[in-house]
Amino acid sequence: MSAGFPDFRLGSVLATSFTATLTERQGDAVERIPVPQRLVDWLAVNGLAVDSCTTAQLDLARELRESIHAAATAAATQNALPASAVEVINDRSVQGRAAAVLTAEGARRWRVSRVEDALGVIAADAISVIAGERDGKLALCASPTCQAAFFDASQSRTRRWCDMNTCGNRQKKARFNANQRKNPRSAG
Repeated sequence: MSAGFPDFRLGSVLATSFTATLTERQGDAVERIPVPQRLVDWLAVNGLAVDSCTTAQLDLARELRESIHAAATAAATQNALPASAVEVINDRSVQGRAAAVLTAEGARRWRVSRVEDALGVIAADAISVIAGERDGKLALCASPTCQAAFFDASQSRTRRWCDMNTCGNRQKKARFNANQRKNPRSAG
């Protein structure tokens, strides 16, 4: 993995994990795939290993990422899906030539040879999530600086944070500090 870059936020849903390669969208945005090699790294971590990536392929990936984010946000807020986002997601899905293969252990793996193939897998995953084909729901992170779309598969479907270890803890700490300022303990 390339050193000197912010850690990846990995989740259990490929499409929303991909949108998390740009975080803090409503604050000081953090780009987690700033160079082509970093996209290669993210794809490898997510079982979609490719040998290389060009700047043009990175641009395609970022366009897909933003389209998934726009469509997932619309779905989470029960608004109409943006036509341009739907078009990009569909185009990337159709252009990929990935193959699902079964491992000796009985697990599914993807065989990809190019970035476009990996993007096709991500786009197909986004279609499945946005179309409501999975048990769960799309939601938006309650952090005012994040607002990431995430897939809530919790039993109650009331998860508030895209990632408890970052956004959730940050918000809980801010709330605790605000309460401490409002109610300082007497030095008695």
